[in-house]
This record gives sequence, structure tokens and C-alpha cells, in this order.
Amino acid sequence: MKTYLVGGAVRDELLGLPVKEKDFVVVGSTPEEIERLGYKPVGRDFPVFLHPATHEEHALARTERKSGRGYKGFTVHAAPDVTLEDDLRRRDLTINAIAKAEDGTLIDPFGGRKDLERRVLRHVSEAFAEDPVRILRVARFAARFGFDVAPETMALMKRMVASGETDYLVPERVWQEFAKGLMEREPERMFEVLEECGLRDKLLPEIRAVGKLEGPLAQRFARLAWPLKESEVQALCDRLKVQSEVRELALLACRNRVALRASRLATPEALLELLKRTDAFRRPERFQELLAVARRDQPIIDTSRLERALAAAIAVDAGAIAAGAASPQQIAERIDRARVEAIARSA
Repeated sequence: MKTYLVGGAVRDELLGLPVKEKDFVVVGSTPEEIERLGYKPVGRDFPVFLHPATHEEHALARTERKSGRGYKGFTVHAAPDVTLEDDLRRRDLTINAIAKAEDGTLIDPFGGRKDLERRVLRHVSEAFAEDPVRILRVARFAARFGFDVAPETMALMKRMVASGETDYLVPERVWQEFAKGLMEREPERMFEVLEECGLRDKLLPEIRAVGKLEGPLAQRFARLAWPLKESEVQALCDRLKVQSEVRELALLACRNRVALRASRLATPEALLELLKRTDAFRRPERFQELLAVARRDQPIIDTSRLERALAAAIAVDAGAIAAGAASPQQIAERIDRARVEAIARSA
């Protein structure tokens, strides 16, 4: 039984980057033996165990054989006769197929170190084509590292799209990779790679332009949704199974784009209506996120008037007004009137 550090931990260490997670592959063992040593089984689709002391993931060396469509269509074989090279061969990219022995020796049968030096993303073998999620991973790594995609890998990705293999992508997996890509250093590179291989038109037909994306995930996605119609944002979110808080901000941005652009010249009444429509009084944190999205528009939207308007409206003593009113309708009307007057004074 031998244990090797593999994958992203080795890659990032060679790049001089912080190592966030460590994954290990175990060669020459069985599930029964590794459990006897105190490892805890956690893998559902293949044998993965947690180390009894460090709780780091250790997977038995395995091979995979394509048996169906999509990323779940694989038959996994894990046995003592599976070699380290067999295990590395099934990985997506050469830069992720480097292993490190316990004595520090690097095992690099597919030239991953050279590709790190060349800043190239290259597939390990034709088995890459068996999992369409790998196209998204390549695009994400391009966004993270700024690496180029090897011509032969791009050609293979184009064939995968043309063959229809990507039609079996699971929305949840797509969103998982896409969301990670949006948060990388150069997210626009992800779109460039998807455009070149032909997958962007299939997955993201609504998105026609990508500017500089900054901030948290919800704000970055909302910037993509900013110029779109509401129906387009709904379709995009439904197709990608976008999580609710990200979807909410994207829809809020596209619905209020016109009003936000006109806010500098809006009347106090219109400003109050915008604050109410965006639920700024109940959810001021989300409203600030919306303003952050708006400030990245071109030309830049000056949101300072809206911020002053909200502060002035919040300062109105709604409780005192309610105490002197006769009906709920009268309360609402008086509070609105007081807020409009406060907004006018804040201009």
C-alpha cells in the first residue's frame, strides 16, 4: 500500500500558490484493508475514505469505463492491481495528473510540469471526451490561471459539442462549474473558451456581452443579467438551476435597470416608488448589492442620490405617524407623504 498526493494540491504547490485542499490516492490496497486501518468510508460512487487523524480524503486508485451518457455514465474499477499511472490517466488535464510520493518524488507521466511552464491546458487522453463537464472545467481553469487551451484539446472540445455529448450536461453540475468560473480572476476568459468550442451558444444564448465582473457571486451574475429582458433572465436561471439569492438579485437588476439609470433626474415620488419596488426598507443589504451592480454600468450610474433618499426615508418616524392616523390606508398615505418630503429635502 502506497499513498500519493495528487491533483490540485500538487499543481498549486508547483505554481507557488496556497494549497487549500489535499487529495490522496492509495495504490495497492482494498476497501477492507483501508477500513481496518481506521479510515472512514464516505464515497458513494467510488471508494473514498477520510484519514483517521487528518480527515483528508484518500481514494483508492481506480479506472473508469464509459457506460452511458453524461457524467454519471461510468463503470468504476478500484482494485489493488490498478497502478498510479492508471489512476492519473483518467484525469482531465495534464496539470492535474501529477502525483507526489511521501518522500517528495514527483510522478508526472503525462508532462504536466512542462504544461505548467508553458501555461497550457491539455487533456491527458481521449477519455476526456467521456465527461462533458470537463469542458466547463477547462474554461474555469482558463479563467483562474489565464492559461491557453492546447489546440488539440480545443479541437476535442469542439467535437464533443458537435456530437451532442454536452446535451446531457446536468444543470446542477453546470451551475456549480459556472459559478466557480464567475468567481475566478479572469471570468471573461471562461466565456471566451466556451465561445470558441461552441458551448456558449448552447448553454448561455441570452448572454451577448461580458464586461469586467467584480464583487460577490450574486453581483457578478446580476451584471450578466443587467442588459437582458426579464424573460431572458428567467430562462437563463431556470436552465442553470441558479440558486435563489443569486436569481433574486439578477431579476431585481434587470427589472429596475431603466429606473436606476434615470434616478439622478427622478422626482422624490419616483425615488420613493423605486425604493418600495426594490424592497429597500425591508432588505437594505440587498438594495446595496443592487446599487453596486448599477454602479458598474456604462456610463457609470451615480447612486449617491438614491442612497441619500433611502437614508432620509428610513429616518421618518413611521411609528409616530401611525399613532395619529385613523386607518391603515391613512397610515400608509401619511408615511409616504412624509418620506417624499424627507427625500426632497435630502436632494
